[in-house]
Amino acid sequence: MRDILIQPAVSRNSMETEKLVHIWEQSVKATHLFLTETDIAMLIPDVKLGLEAIDKLIVAKDQLGEPLGFMGVANRKIEMLFISPEYFGRGIGTLLINYAISVLDANLVDVNEQNPKALGFYKHSGFEVYDRSEIDEQGRPFPILHMKLTQSTSIK
Repeated sequence: MRDILIQPAVSRNSMETEKLVHIWEQSVKATHLFLTETDIAMLIPDVKLGLEAIDKLIVAKDQLGEPLGFMGVANRKIEMLFISPEYFGRGIGTLLINYAISVLDANLVDVNEQNPKALGFYKHSGFEVYDRSEIDEQGRPFPILHMKLTQSTSIK
């Protein structure tokens, strides 16, 4: 993964935001199989607002500067982490989460219970479930698992 650059988003212009929203949408379609197309479309305005408002937005880019994935962190919590599906399994998520832990001191994350791959990824990264909510932040019936970094975690 030498050709991947992990960097804080310097600008949040509309073109960059649209690229990140596209990554979010493609990633969600590939991983959040419990969401309908309508659910996804209804979430896009919230995603745009979240990208603009998140405290720390970190983007993984290729050697040409094109975004491959991104992560948002606020108050030591990973609020969002999405990778373009064609780059799944190539270590970009691991690079981002290691940055969150080592540089931003992140120790919390929430994950949809119905997204077993993400749950497995976070467990592999050293997080454990400590609580569960029956509904998501929008009040919809999508259970959320609240996870925290275990004390014995070492960066992979």
